[in-house]
Amino acid sequence: MRKQAKLLLAAAAAAPLALAACGGGDDDGPVTLRMTTWSSNEDHLAMLNEIADAYIADNPGVEAIEFDPLPFEGYTSTLTTQIAGNNAPDLAWILENSAPDFVSSGALVPLTDTLSGTDGYEYDDLVPAATELWRDGDELYAYPFSTSPFAMFVNDDLMAEAGQPTAAELVASGEWTWDRVIEAGAAVHAQTGSDGVVIRDFDYSGWDNLSTLWTGWGASPWSGDGVDCGFDDPEMIDALTFMHDAVFEHEAMPGPGTTADFFAGEAAMTVTQISRAGLLAEAPFGWDLVPLPAGPTGEYSVIGQGGLGVLTVAPHPEEAADFLAYMTSPENSAKLAQYFPPPRQSQLTAEVLGQANPLLTPEQLQATVIDRMDSGVVKPSHTGQAQLDQAVRAALDPLWTPGADIAAVLAEVCVSIDPLLAQ
Repeated sequence: MRKQAKLLLAAAAAAPLALAACGGGDDDGPVTLRMTTWSSNEDHLAMLNEIADAYIADNPGVEAIEFDPLPFEGYTSTLTTQIAGNNAPDLAWILENSAPDFVSSGALVPLTDTLSGTDGYEYDDLVPAATELWRDGDELYAYPFSTSPFAMFVNDDLMAEAGQPTAAELVASGEWTWDRVIEAGAAVHAQTGSDGVVIRDFDYSGWDNLSTLWTGWGASPWSGDGVDCGFDDPEMIDALTFMHDAVFEHEAMPGPGTTADFFAGEAAMTVTQISRAGLLAEAPFGWDLVPLPAGPTGEYSVIGQGGLGVLTVAPHPEEAADFLAYMTSPENSAKLAQYFPPPRQSQLTAEVLGQANPLLTPEQLQATVIDRMDSGVVKPSHTGQAQLDQAVRAALDPLWTPGADIAAVLAEVCVSIDPLLAQ
């Protein structure tokens, strides 16, 4: 995150009570709330507007709720620019990699009392593992509206064309491992010309998406306390050597500058989240959804999260917090589950998720979401994530060439980020 934005987020902690007291309320008449999102999907926005309209009908103090989609690429920097420009939204979706900055700086309004004090909210239904990233001690600062384990979609038609077993057959035989997946991906590329395995949204820049692979080796970009660099650890070297070989030796994964869209039938397998399943509504090929392949350390799970919070510099923080409580109530959480797996224990059932995700079978939902929620590792996050993101991305660039000295490159990554981890 840019220094100016980090300072602003920290300064927001200085006057949350005063800001809350200045919320719209009765003295100023009905207010308009604004919430930023990173989705411009028409179905997502229609659902959000439906929830907002129902809230407005019962709350005359709020006359309108506007949803402001910002491009996913650069979302956090755009949001912090709005804050710096005195144009802060009332509520904002927050990416998991920005959570430490927003939570630790005091930029978010505490929500525990509001949520736990709302009739029918069932605050204790929230899964502790899902809320951990968004807490500071016992205080919750954002609601994890999307808690979605990563999984792998598989094009069984391409697998069959390359003479490979289906994903279900590999799972049933105990062969659903990264080694076997790369073997199948290489066969698909050799036999059909299509790409084998795609880690969606990586594209040789979104490096944190590689946590969906390296976690299977027990690797992590930094220690649990965020102080020590982990890129030069043996586990990370092994994991990224495996991936480097998959790209440049086996040609099982597309190389730099190459794109392949699984949902358009251009690849046999892709790592992503279940919210993408809607793209397969009219798929002209047979497909399946299975958990991430096992790595050398065994089975594992990686979770992507999005939090919903109220900014302390919001124009109307009290009204915004009340709407957040309404929007994330049990009833509306079930609606959000159509696209975003909920953090509520009572709703983590194949029946509930199946109603919201009709393209997925109960067995798929059980295996890829429900069984993986509690044990999942959240994608990497750290204070100063934006600076770290840029430094890691630049330092990893030399890795993505044939014959790269992987250990040396990863040692240089640590040289680049050690000063940032120490801040």
